[in-house]
Amino acid sequence: MKLLVRNLARTLTEADLKALFERFGDVSDCTLVMDEHSGESKGFGFVEMPSYDKARKAMFTLNGKLIERKPIKIRQAD
Repeated sequence: MKLLVRNLARTLTEADLKALFERFGDVSDCTLVMDEHSGESKGFGFVEMPSYDKARKAMFTLNGKLIERKPIKIRQAD
């Protein structure tokens, strides 16, 4: 299941994002979207987990949780 994770702190790294979701199960892919001009995070990314059940549990547990003082928003990616 591929998840869209929004409202991320600009200081959060791809490794941080992956570690956040690995608590729930295997992460097969994790991408933090970066601005091509500044090289800084755009504040959103994608996480893909092979287990649908574990991805849903991560989504429902982490959605709205404060990460670096920002409530992250998670939904299934199209």
